Amino acid sequence: MAFDKDAFLTVLDSMTVLELNDLVKAIEEKFGVSAASMAAPAAGGGGAGAAVVEEKTEFNVVLLEAGAQKVQVIKAVREITGLGLKEAKDLVDGAPKNVKEGANKADADAAKKKLEDAGAKVELK
Repeated sequence: MAFDKDAFLTVLDSMTVLELNDLVKAIEEKFGVSAASMAAPAAGGGGAGAAVVEEKTEFNVVLLEAGAQKVQVIKAVREITGLGLKEAKDLVDGAPKNVKEGANKADADAAKKKLEDAGAKVELK
């Protein structure tokens, strides 16, 4: 009989916290492992644990200043955000402001390049 992962996850989803706790204890006894021992190194500070840095996955594209070609920057902001002309102009005039928030690395880099090509000063945060 093949293992049905989806059925197993459905059963886990319907279990109470007490039932899940009992399941974890049974797995620990059956296989001689401890769930707590795996969590302890992550909780410990200093040493190698401090050297591990999570890679940032979401970026904010921040328009620092429009530069000399303000009209081109407004056009770029409209392309990136889909804003209307007035809203894009207000965003550019109000710099520094976020043009795009929560973007993945590729989208953020593309937006930054488009704005810089238009003459703006941009930063990724």
